[in-house]
Amino acid sequence: MTPSEAGRIVFVTGGARSGKSTFAERRAAQSGPGVTYLATAQAFDDEMTDRIARHRADRPAGWVTHEEPLAVPAALRAVTTPAALLDCLSLWVSNLMLAGHTDEAVLDAADDLLRAARERGGVTVLVTNEVGFGIVPDNALARRYRDLLGWVNQRAAAASDEAHLIVSGLPLRLK
Repeated sequence: MTPSEAGRIVFVTGGARSGKSTFAERRAAQSGPGVTYLATAQAFDDEMTDRIARHRADRPAGWVTHEEPLAVPAALRAVTTPAALLDCLSLWVSNLMLAGHTDEAVLDAADDLLRAARERGGVTVLVTNEVGFGIVPDNALARRYRDLLGWVNQRAAAASDEAHLIVSGLPLRLK
């Protein structure tokens, strides 16, 4: 890791299966040896259990994996490797909502996460889904999620040093 990577935030967004995680993994690996992968997914069904297992198997052997669905800012503060890769903000926001957090509490947690990333001695790569391109959801919970994730994404993008939109496997650098 170079000194210029200290406290650096890299924001990576895109749709489902857009290639954002692959791009984020490559970007994290550029920071040198030592990546901690912070996973926010929880397995509530067989398909998600299989998906998590595939993701674990695909990660490089030297990477540290820490699975944390809720206390992500604290988990990030505990990372000592040059790079931290958080995959993903989208599931984290969903987890917080389902745990009963208010919108204000979720936004406060996002601000705390961004502070933790800025205070780190290394780069933090944040992966998220871009859910605002679709139709207006037909129920209040889905609309709340779309809006709340949109606000979290705006904060993360504004705080980032780099921002990338991934479409069909192709990265577009936004900043």
